Amino acid sequence: MTHKPRPRPNTPHFMTEERLEIQALAREFAHDVVLPLANELDPIEGQFPDWFIKQMADMGFFGILIPEEYGGLGLGVFEYCLVAEELSRAWMSVGGLLARGNGMGGNFSPEQEARMLPKVATGEYLGAYSLSEAEAGSDVANIRCKATRADDGGWVINGTKMWCTFADQANYLILFARTSTDEAKRHRGISAFLVEKERGSFPEGMSGTAVKKIGYFGWKTWDLNFDDFHLPAEALLGEEDRGFYQAVSGLEVGRAHTAARSIGLAQAALEDSIAYLKQRVQFGHPLADFQHLRFKVADMAAQIEASRALMYHVCTEIDSGRRCDKEAAMVKYLAAEMAEKVTSEAVQIHGGAGYTKDFAVERHWRDARLTKIFEGSSEIQMRIISDELLGR
Repeated sequence: MTHKPRPRPNTPHFMTEERLEIQALAREFAHDVVLPLANELDPIEGQFPDWFIKQMADMGFFGILIPEEYGGLGLGVFEYCLVAEELSRAWMSVGGLLARGNGMGGNFSPEQEARMLPKVATGEYLGAYSLSEAEAGSDVANIRCKATRADDGGWVINGTKMWCTFADQANYLILFARTSTDEAKRHRGISAFLVEKERGSFPEGMSGTAVKKIGYFGWKTWDLNFDDFHLPAEALLGEEDRGFYQAVSGLEVGRAHTAARSIGLAQAALEDSIAYLKQRVQFGHPLADFQHLRFKVADMAAQIEASRALMYHVCTEIDSGRRCDKEAAMVKYLAAEMAEKVTSEAVQIHGGAGYTKDFAVERHWRDARLTKIFEGSSEIQMRIISDELLGR
């Protein structure tokens, strides 16, 4: 994002004043604050500073989905994804940080909501999600990390988890572990737990090893190990043995959110490419004069707009209370695939300069590759879509 993006003309009727306002707020914040921070920290794999997290909180971004009675904005998934897209235009990691507030999918008891959500809305209490394991990525039902009853009625956790981003800096984790075994129906017997901790450290019985990843910087992603880690009885979230259903209940929102981040990455790559094509001169002409490059831009823009339109539809369906598993899988699949293609084309348009850290397109390209993997891989989305159309 080398120049300040302007609002698109011909605003659709569903873009209310409230939506336009929060979109513009996020767009300005992304350009003025997030982008310079990304350009500084991504090359050195640095972490979000405290002042930045506080600034996001002060703007209300961690409380978009939290009811007003708890100090949130009380808005919907549509507004949540508008903000995620704009933040991701500058740095996809910040679009992900957004999800560390906003209730992390809920499933809290009324007492927990009253105690925690006001602090979540202000950014004082941010979370992380600990679901995946070495043998339980796409196959969530294969979770092996164990939670057993302790003599005092609490729980003892033993095992390992993978891919837990922000685990060290979070104030709480949503942890999934196996509480019983049913070989016939493996999805039964998984429970969810609330693990409360101090920001910046791991409690006794829990340790972490940072993953050596190639992108998604600004924070660390962890493999976690639990060795007789004790939790109180009230740490259980929802019903015992029904954590699988809690894990999958928020997938539509997660997929729409990932689509929004993918679209933001692609939009940034397109804008950077247009700026570069106008500036770079070869053979006595700006690159923007060459038809094959103009056609690349046209194709990139068309794919972005198509994905954005489907995302708006999915968000509207979610906010209306209608199920849209198939459509959510479609938008996550299409937007992620599109983002990798568009950001790759942006690197190509920049030529050798695109393969350096002097331009943001290489960052967008690295981060776009992840969108095809997390929140359910492209292959899993195709499985969901085909099952809906053809039956299991």
